[in-house]
Amino acid sequence: MVEQINEKEVSTLEMDPESRRLFNVRKVQKGKKPQFKRTCSHKFKRLDSNWRRPRGLQGKQRRKYKGKGTVAQVGFGSPVAVKGLHPSGYVDVLVANTDDLELVDPAFEAIRISATVGAKKKALIAEKAGELGIKILNPGRGE
Repeated sequence: MVEQINEKEVSTLEMDPESRRLFNVRKVQKGKKPQFKRTCSHKFKRLDSNWRRPRGLQGKQRRKYKGKGTVAQVGFGSPVAVKGLHPSGYVDVLVANTDDLELVDPAFEAIRISATVGAKKKALIAEKAGELGIKILNPGRGE
């Protein structure tokens, strides 16, 4: 119930057309971005698929052979103005207790409640955030 009250009180962040355009550019870019996988991660169980730069002298991926996977480069990144922002336009702030809410500026920051927080404390954080007019990015189910 607190989440529903919170949603009504907090307005969405107003963005200029340029920021809105850059968010759309980021969305399109991320859709085209390939999965950057570690070299030979499909061959060996011990190798995770998370990205590591290929450094081998005779490495086919480092030498950009076709079919060996793409290498992460500068052009695959998001526009600097919207890098790291939540799609709603807010800056994401991780909160673990009610004291962390004092440092949040509701004009451009929204909170994400930590996964390790229990239901009782999460309800207290949501209630206080509603009073301060802070948007919650992961409100959970209203029970």
